[in-house]
This record gives sequence, structure tokens and C-alpha cells, in this order.
Amino acid sequence: MLLRSLVLSSLLLGFLWGNSVEADNRPNIVVILADDMGSGDVQALNPSSRIPTPHLNRLASEGMTFTDAHTPSSVCTPTRYGLVMGRYCWRTELTEGVLNGYEPPLIDTEHQTIAELLGSAGYATGIVGKWHLGLGWAKEGDKFDFSQPVDNGPHTHGFDFSYIIPASLDFPPYVYLRNGEPTEFPSLTQEAMKFPRFLRLGERSPDLDMADVLDELVKQSTGFIEEQAQTEQPFFLYVPLTAPHKPVWPHPRFVGNTDLGPYGDFVSQVDSTVGDILASLEQSGVSQETLVIYTSDNGSFMYRTDDASATDHVSDPTQQRYTSAHHTANGPYRGTKADIWEAGHRVPFFARWPSEIEAGSQCEKTICLTDVFRTTAEIIGAKPQAGAGPDSFSLLPLLRGGDWKTPRAPVIHHSGNGMFAIRDGQWKLILGNGSGGRQAPKGKPFEKPYQLFDLSNDISERNDVITGHPEIAARLEQACKEIRQRGTSRFE
Repeated sequence: MLLRSLVLSSLLLGFLWGNSVEADNRPNIVVILADDMGSGDVQALNPSSRIPTPHLNRLASEGMTFTDAHTPSSVCTPTRYGLVMGRYCWRTELTEGVLNGYEPPLIDTEHQTIAELLGSAGYATGIVGKWHLGLGWAKEGDKFDFSQPVDNGPHTHGFDFSYIIPASLDFPPYVYLRNGEPTEFPSLTQEAMKFPRFLRLGERSPDLDMADVLDELVKQSTGFIEEQAQTEQPFFLYVPLTAPHKPVWPHPRFVGNTDLGPYGDFVSQVDSTVGDILASLEQSGVSQETLVIYTSDNGSFMYRTDDASATDHVSDPTQQRYTSAHHTANGPYRGTKADIWEAGHRVPFFARWPSEIEAGSQCEKTICLTDVFRTTAEIIGAKPQAGAGPDSFSLLPLLRGGDWKTPRAPVIHHSGNGMFAIRDGQWKLILGNGSGGRQAPKGKPFEKPYQLFDLSNDISERNDVITGHPEIAARLEQACKEIRQRGTSRFE
């Protein structure tokens, strides 16, 4: 009877895993998501950068660099939703902007999260860092009761272990939540501060010190890795960092690490944070059996000021403080975070998996962070629930140096003010008449004239060619309409 059970179990696993990695060799998966890091911040992508990024450079040299990777939105909350759900956030009620730290949950119970997907396949799941997808805060009348646990958060959406801050580090309440419970009551009042240490007025817990947050995230992440490495159970760890997003507040040991001021020093600390996590994987003996993905939630908010030939300008005078001379945080791309232009959503994306990914390889395919959902599903042989990951396509064939059997659907971009763009091959159509974000003209969604760019020879989006290619613009507009109306990018 025992032998028969073992045979049946083997056959069942063989059926489930198919062309994916065999059950005994399923990798651990670590996804590190920086907050507001541009492609030009990383030396592996921008050799002229004076910010030292040895650990990110190492990821690039030991794994695959995706040179055309995009976030589903050029601001943070919707991108985080897209990664966790494999679904564009504009399919929810949040069609522009971001949540603050007090708002209710954005994730519903209808759609499976990446943690629920992996957990159902036997993975231990953890999150350490910035959640920013809403929480079920306890309330007493009209006031929030921070002495009580939250009843909706990552711990109720598939994460076995969660250690988070509610939103961006410039949003109150400034508190750590461990598995839904505040680690300390927010008894302090954090005063508002101006850039670069930009903070909003609000409650703060004594155990949350802005300069120490990245170190605390390292401590919690490495603790999770070390604990799980002692077991036979594969693990998934999602590490959404809080930097280099404002408050731009590098730890004192990193101050002066660059000649680019607090922003350069902060990027350097982010790189060091990644290095600490990689070191933990090595010291725990699981580095060779772990897929590490590093990316960012959108482009940088920094804007270069020493480029006299640039036609972009910051229309809001208060945004001038977000500038940095002599450093192209977003590389050659137009705009900044929040824009529909490339700088808003084209981001670093490195993947290292020693047994499967060729060291130093590159992939030029257009991908989106929503693709992480079905990539993990195919790797572990798990079938997503019906309706889950509707805008996600597995990157596993690309990671192995191959190609999709059928081309990926066009990628939809989305800006801070809700402007859409669609990318298909060399062509990018912006369905609006401006940046859709911070740069002038900001424009409005679905107001003409639309903008069409041929990115094969105009990566900086300086030449709008829509008048010369109306048929391409019409085709892309129709494709965008269909993807939006169908509720999925997957047309099986």
C-alpha cells in the first residue's frame, strides 16, 4: 500500500510540474523591490554613474539583465498591486494616484495573491518592507486604534510572516506591523519635514527611526532566510524596500559615500542592503538554489538639471528641489516618476538563478512586473486560480535563454494621473496629450493629440511620429481598448 501511494504521488507530481522545475529542485524565490530607483542609478545599466552599486552590478554579472522591463504604473501603490496580483491596478477602484497609510485594503478576496499561490504549493511565504496596499485598521468611533491588530493585511493574504510599514516612509502612521500587530504603540508625534528628509505630520512609534529602517528590514529579511534555510521547505520572500524614496535619509555610515549628496548616498545604501540579503543567502547555504529578482516600483523622482538640451521642465516650482546635477537617475529616458514617458516606468530588472540562468546574459524582450506572478507559478508547477494573474505572462522561457511560444500581449503603461500608453514591439502609443505626471505639459488621459514613438530609434521620446503612422496608432488604440474592456491581457 505504501509503495502504491509513493508511485501515485510521484505520478501526480510529474503531472503537476510538467515542464517546470522538478519538485525536489524547486528554488527559493526572493523578490527585492526598490522604491523609486531609476535605471541610471545602477552602474551596470549606466556606466557613467558615480554611485557605487557593486552588489547590483554583481547580480547583473551573475544573472540576466532585462533591458526593457516596465512597471505596470509609474507610481507605487498600483505597481505593488500589479506585482502581488499579476493584475493591472486600474482594473480596481484605484484608477490614479496612490493610497496613504490609513486607507482600507485595496486587495479583495476574489483574486489570488502571489503569496497565496506559492503557499498553496507548499512554500513558506514572507514579506518584509513597505506594503502600501491598504490595511484593515481597528477603529474606535472615528479614531484609529493602534493598540489593536489590523484585520486585513499581508498576513490575511497568504503571507505566513509579515513585517511591514503601512505605506511609503513619508506617510504616517510611522509604525512597524509584525503579522498584523504593531510592534510598539505610536506614542510620538512626528513633525513634518522638508525635502530631502520629507515627512508628513503624524503618529510615530518610538521603535521606528527613519535612519534605521533599511537596517531593520535587513535584520528581519535575513532572520527569515536563516530560519527557513534550516528546513526542507522552499520559501518565498518579498522585500519591498523603502528607499531611495523620500525621506532621503541615508544612515550616517553612508553619508559622504558619494559626491552626489543624500540621494547618491541613499542609493549606495540600497545597494548595500541588497548585498546584505545576498550574503545571508550565501551564509545560509541556499544561494545556489534561490531565484533572486531585483527591480524597482517605478522610475526615480530625481531630475537632472545640467542638460541644457532637454526640452522637459518641471512645471511645479516645488518640484525643483527634486533635482540632482550631474547624475542621470533615469538614464536616457524622458521624464521622471509618475510620468507616462519611459522614465516613469522603465526600471532595472535583474534575475539570478545559478542552475537555470546564464551568467551575464541579457534579454531585450518587453516585460512587465505583473509577469512575476505567472513566472513563479510556472517555475513551481502551480496552476493559478481561475481569474488570477490576468495580466501576467511567465518569464521562465526567457530566463532559460529562449523565447515565448507565442508573443506576449502588448504591455499597458499607466501614469500617476491615470494616463494610458500601450507598448507593442518598437511602437509606443500614449493615449493622452502630455506626461500624465509631473512634467509639463501634464496633459489629460484620452485627450488628443495622442503621441506615438518609435523606440527602436528614439528611446528618449523626442520625435512624435503619429502624423506619419496613423494606421499604427489606430491599431494600438484598439488593442489597448480591448485589453481594458476584456478584463485580461490573456486571450487564450
